[in-house]
Amino acid sequence: MRTLILFLVISQTICAQKHFTRTGTTEFKASIDAFEPVEAINNSSSVILKVNTSEIAVLIPIKAFKFRVALMQEHFNENYMDSDEFPKATFKGKIKDFDFSNISSKSKYHIQGTLTIRNISNNVKILADIVKKDSKLLLKSNFTVKAEDYGIKIPSIVRKKIAEKINISLNYELKEKN
Repeated sequence: MRTLILFLVISQTICAQKHFTRTGTTEFKASIDAFEPVEAINNSSSVILKVNTSEIAVLIPIKAFKFRVALMQEHFNENYMDSDEFPKATFKGKIKDFDFSNISSKSKYHIQGTLTIRNISNNVKILADIVKKDSKLLLKSNFTVKAEDYGIKIPSIVRKKIAEKINISLNYELKEKN
């Protein structure tokens, strides 16, 4: 009987193993070289990874993106992202062939899922580096999206100053959730 109870407790612990952060860094750059940089950083991205199922979910509060120029941040939130109406971006997906026990110092994984921005969802595939460091998982990735794919309209007056493809960088340090 004790063995059965111990087995159930261990099974529950293994099945429930999750890694998470509430301070993940998400950056974007939409700059054209000859013009002022259009870039921002968000250090409030929440991420949870279910280790046993390789499911990953990300929540990014739009108003948490910080720009060097306050006016640019205001235009981003009011004119492009409508962040009062669409306060967050999300990603829900799965890491292909993810095996927590076999992560090495140079592990690359394909992540497939749905990225939702401004209530518009698109399937995306990204390549990510995921490594173990002590009891943490470090996830880094770079990929691109198009503003038009998410209903973001760029006015003609600034269209030549903003890149067609927006570079997204992820840098997440996930800790084990107890």
